[in-house]
Amino acid sequence: MTSSQPEKQPDMLNWRPIGDILQHDFAIPRQRIEAALAEQEQSGDRLGQILIKMKALDSATLAKALAAQLELSYLETIAEESAADDLLDLIPIGFAKEYRVYPLARQNGRLQVAVADPLDSRPLNDLSTLTGEDIEPWVTTPEEILRAINRGYEKQAGETNEVIEEIEEKTAGDLVRDLEPADLIDASDEAPIIRFVNSLITQGYKERASDIHIEPFERDLLVRYRIDGILYEVLKPPLKAHAGIVSRIKIMAHLNIAEKRLPQDGRFRVRVAGRDIDIRVSSLPTAFGERVVLRLLDKTSNVLSLEDIGLGSSLLHQFEGMISKNHGIFLVTGPTGSGKTTTLYAALTRLNNREKNIITVEDPIEYQLPGVGQIQVNPKIDLTFANGLRSILRQDPDIIMVGEIRDRETAEIAVQSALTGHMVFSTLHTNNAAGALTRLVEMGIEPFLAASSIVGILAQRLVRRICPHCKEAIDPPAELLDQLGDECTLPANPQFYQGRGCSRCMNIGYWGRCGIYELLPVDETVRGLLMQDKDATTIKQAAMRQGMQTLRAAGVTRALEGVTTLEEILRVTQEEV
Repeated sequence: MTSSQPEKQPDMLNWRPIGDILQHDFAIPRQRIEAALAEQEQSGDRLGQILIKMKALDSATLAKALAAQLELSYLETIAEESAADDLLDLIPIGFAKEYRVYPLARQNGRLQVAVADPLDSRPLNDLSTLTGEDIEPWVTTPEEILRAINRGYEKQAGETNEVIEEIEEKTAGDLVRDLEPADLIDASDEAPIIRFVNSLITQGYKERASDIHIEPFERDLLVRYRIDGILYEVLKPPLKAHAGIVSRIKIMAHLNIAEKRLPQDGRFRVRVAGRDIDIRVSSLPTAFGERVVLRLLDKTSNVLSLEDIGLGSSLLHQFEGMISKNHGIFLVTGPTGSGKTTTLYAALTRLNNREKNIITVEDPIEYQLPGVGQIQVNPKIDLTFANGLRSILRQDPDIIMVGEIRDRETAEIAVQSALTGHMVFSTLHTNNAAGALTRLVEMGIEPFLAASSIVGILAQRLVRRICPHCKEAIDPPAELLDQLGDECTLPANPQFYQGRGCSRCMNIGYWGRCGIYELLPVDETVRGLLMQDKDATTIKQAAMRQGMQTLRAAGVTRALEGVTTLEEILRVTQEEV
């Protein structure tokens, strides 16, 4: 027995294949396992990974099954204080990330290590050689190990507040010298400004921030994170560090650090905890200095499926029927940041196959879609949505996605494309689904053309989910119930929930977001009203009489399910009243 093996080896006479364990102990259907086995013969991939890819299994269940198969201990979560600094010093962070291992403790003369893949003995043997100790593996999920690595090694390297203290001890002249080319090349990890910016991005990614705002004022410098659509103030670095922080970000984004009077835009890529993050940078001169906003996009995250975005079963069936038509326009509406592009990507992913030619024109391209031709809008060379759409039509497309219909020219080409046998997807900025129809008419599209080309409209919002770790039932105040309006029907004794606030959710009470949807099928009734030049309210009321669920009603349903709060629904749908 090598030192890297567990103390207790599984009895080979009682060895159970992982497929049998998953079927009998974890209720994975046999037909799914057989389908995965058939794919395994072709690809050679591991059965568990194939089942995860098929969405028949999650990583936690696979980890439990592997622990049962190998007779190892399973670890659900890695405690925040589990690894002391001396243990982290034993394992280089690059090794820990690559092989998904994390030191836990020394116990009975053995080094306990969390592993994501207990079947791979190489890293365990290497660790035994590296440390000179016997290794006792504990099985957990790759995600849990990555969280522990991110948390433990960053804590060891020093928190953002510690870097701020170091910055405060330096003079403005010292901070400028920290950004000289020699420092960037020779000691880029040692300059406090550089470590501060790195820590800012790392902490923002850890806390799921979509944007980082660096805002100078007369006497203060504020750093705010946008988390789940809401801005939170997180830091107040010393004002004297502002020029150095902005210069460092500009260097990373290849912008002109000498130009402080004009807005600039750029981008750069970094890796955080093994994830490839694309960061878009926007600088804007203000009265007290340059304001900088960083937009964080995780390039390694997968495009969500239609099931993942939160469409209910009945709504999903309707939605799929609309997007599967051979021609027409399907529109997704909502304000900026409401997840419209994510929904369109999910629809394109569902339709994507070798029989279809799918081309998009976007500004910007958020995620790469395999098998889809994606065009980036570039106004500097006159590559607008309209010009890009004209060029797409010469590429014999079956399905076209236009990032946004912003003007009459783009709208006219989209309508003509739909009428000549193409399926067109696009977005509009309107408050509700019915408003998209009248917006196109206001742009100059004839009502009869809009009525005959549009097949459906989806309005959506993103609402924050209640944190599952501090969720509790409440009786909502009567004044909140009174604000819901007549379109929401409540049960006799409605039960709602809220997040109390805990360390997991930064005492906010929310964790993550989900969508609420209003789907308007453009049927004969709606077409008739549009042809009569009726307003959006009349069209919406007619659709409701035929069973359409409004955004607010959909939100209340999610609140009754315990997914979100009543206050959150009222916040995101207040313009619907």
